[in-house]
Amino acid sequence: MWCSAIGWIVTLTLSLLVAPLAAEAQPASKVPRIGFLENAGQRLSCSNPDFLGALHELGYVEGRTIMIEWRCPGEKTEQVHQFAHDLVQLGVDVIVSHARAGTLALKAMTHTIPIVFQGGGDPVPEVVPSLARPGGNITGVTNIAGNEVFAKQLELLREAVPGMTRVALLLVTGDPFNADRATPVETAARAVGVQVHRVEVAGSDDYEGTFAAMARQGVDGLLVSFTPLFGTHSAQLGALAAKYRLPAIFATRAFVIQGGLLSQYLVDLWRLVASYVDRILKGAKPADLPVQLPTKYALVINLKTAKALGITMPPSLLLLADEVIQ
Repeated sequence: MWCSAIGWIVTLTLSLLVAPLAAEAQPASKVPRIGFLENAGQRLSCSNPDFLGALHELGYVEGRTIMIEWRCPGEKTEQVHQFAHDLVQLGVDVIVSHARAGTLALKAMTHTIPIVFQGGGDPVPEVVPSLARPGGNITGVTNIAGNEVFAKQLELLREAVPGMTRVALLLVTGDPFNADRATPVETAARAVGVQVHRVEVAGSDDYEGTFAAMARQGVDGLLVSFTPLFGTHSAQLGALAAKYRLPAIFATRAFVIQGGLLSQYLVDLWRLVASYVDRILKGAKPADLPVQLPTKYALVINLKTAKALGITMPPSLLLLADEVIQ
């Protein structure tokens, strides 16, 4: 009887000692890791506040409930492939690609890690075989802009500057999508009797001289094509447009904040990307998530810039605006 009691006490004591150790040995909940491959362009810091904000709305907090491996190649485009390789080797749970070159590099490197791209023009057939059925491990959000979008931008600029006859279209030298961007603008311009002049820059070092040349040549208006490089430098381009008194329209809000006249841009791109990342982390497969085509645009007008340029913004345009900067 005493032996039995002693044995029971020993067993209980051991179980109490072992229980905390067993609890401590339990693995902590895995914190998902996202790889983020930025486009080829300079950023002050390697992060994307719009994407982070969209993740936060879904309940994620970087460093606590989510880890993000940021990779930003700057203007050194050759680093895109190296950074893509780094993210694949890290074995992250999902990769967000904001670079078409990076998306293609990732596609060649992994068929298992889910990839969510943003932008990069028409992804069919180079990135995915179909928008509705992307298949494989890649899906995303495209910023495809049809002829009507370019025509609308030209129309908005002409409404703001009624006497406009010569428009410059700013492009990046060597960009394979230059023709895709320029042709719709030129078609829309011919229909309203406006001349379009293609102006190309090789990089940010060319901006100042190019804007000065456009001003000397008497350009009436400027359309800044949306590219990764220009998107990254939109604030600088807006400031130059103001400095050289060029009525201009571009596809980011930062452009207008810094002195550009007009901006018409797609909204909710990063919210859509974040929603796909969230669904994939919860078990969805990229093959079952169709590529999304946002169609909602916002119009921003800078009245301070208009006044500096001697432009009286028509009431009809102000009524269309989603935001007016005084």
